[in-house]
Amino acid sequence: MAQAAVAATAGVSKASVRRIEREAPVTTSEAKVLAQQHRVGRPSIATPWAVTIEGWLAEDGALPSGEIVRRLREERGYTGGKSAVYELVRRLRPVTPAPLVRFEGVAGEFSQHDFGQIDVRYTGGGRERIHFFASRLKWSRFAHVSVVPDEREEPLIRALLAAFEAFGGVPLVTVWDNPKTVVLSRKGDLIAWNPIFGQAALDYRFAPELCWPRAGQQKGTVENLVGWVKKSFFRCRRFHDRADLEAQLAQWLTSGNTQRPNRATGEIPLSRLPQERARLRPLPLPAAAYALKIPVVVTARSRVRHEGHEYSMPPTTLGQPATLQLYPDRVEIVTKTGQVVRHPRGLEPLSLLPEHRAAMLDAVRGGRARLYYQRQSLWELGPAAEAWLTELVHRRPTQWRRDVERCFDLLQTHGPARVLAAFAWGVAHHAIGAEYVTMALRRPGRRNREALGAPQSAFEEGGRYVGIPPTGVAEVVG
Repeated sequence: MAQAAVAATAGVSKASVRRIEREAPVTTSEAKVLAQQHRVGRPSIATPWAVTIEGWLAEDGALPSGEIVRRLREERGYTGGKSAVYELVRRLRPVTPAPLVRFEGVAGEFSQHDFGQIDVRYTGGGRERIHFFASRLKWSRFAHVSVVPDEREEPLIRALLAAFEAFGGVPLVTVWDNPKTVVLSRKGDLIAWNPIFGQAALDYRFAPELCWPRAGQQKGTVENLVGWVKKSFFRCRRFHDRADLEAQLAQWLTSGNTQRPNRATGEIPLSRLPQERARLRPLPLPAAAYALKIPVVVTARSRVRHEGHEYSMPPTTLGQPATLQLYPDRVEIVTKTGQVVRHPRGLEPLSLLPEHRAAMLDAVRGGRARLYYQRQSLWELGPAAEAWLTELVHRRPTQWRRDVERCFDLLQTHGPARVLAAFAWGVAHHAIGAEYVTMALRRPGRRNREALGAPQSAFEEGGRYVGIPPTGVAEVVG
């Protein structure tokens, strides 16, 4: 064949055909040797140091790659990047394969638990990152999965206790990877447990067991629990919204636990569960009744802080150590003297009880300190209170003290929500003064109508206040 025909048939250039014709013939065995010696592509810049690295690894097979890079640069004049050295070390380092040890736990002995996350796109529109907590009994293969808000201590413990309730008891050992919510650090066999998780393990009397990092095969036959949930549920289905996802998750768990035989055991998990439940220990407390115990200290402002929330305390407890007991629906703070302070759990960053506010005012010394404590108490209600106080100080720079004192009394009487709503109404209608707050609180029906934009006051003109009424007018109107 002509060179042009060879080039067209082989899909190469004519220059390549001429170059190959000039080379000596290569046998099949020689081609194999050349393929082993010369990798496809440009040679690595670290290749000339391969013999040197092999010698170092022969002396110490566990020599860190970073130390090899340092020696090459300082002792051998290497000027390339570390990635090329890391890749060469990976190919040259001697690796002794370890046999995979698989084991079966006896009934009631092991359960595996892990966090997972996956991005879900809803057919109804929108996208959300879903965090979930997966649990599974080793012997029966009974599984439980909870959707959680995040991967912190409280969601972990709440989901773990929910899994125990679904299992029907507590196993002897729970198997984990190494999340910070379970273990803070480890040096060999010395483990620093997360104190909140450790207290839950003591309360429910189970032994946590950790896998070594990057050694997932230590989980035995329940390996890759998170991957199983992702492949078998999340990646096989479509969801309209979050409610549809949770409904399908419940249906999928019911089907997997009660209808389909497990591939490892050949039996339906529910058929093996009664035998395993007979070996599980009963829960000492229902999941809803368990409180996370967190050590705290009462601050100089007579408050306790936890995860962005503040809870008021009596001024007699200033500086005292206490224990914050976190329930699903409330917070209880127990001082060293046994005093218990209860707060509701909510989304607001500050929970300030009226009796604590009054006690703090009585404990503050000096008229100026009392005044600014009252103003700060109003300020902390929210942005509307801050805007209202700002307007008050600038409109009545020498007379705002009486307004603050009256509004503080209204706060103690009517509560934060109503006073904050009155402040918001005052800012929207430019009605700044304690008399307007009093009027708004005494006429809630009218205030609600005005919030919709209908002027109702005799002091309004075109929906805007044109002047400050004389003292006492608000009381007469009210």
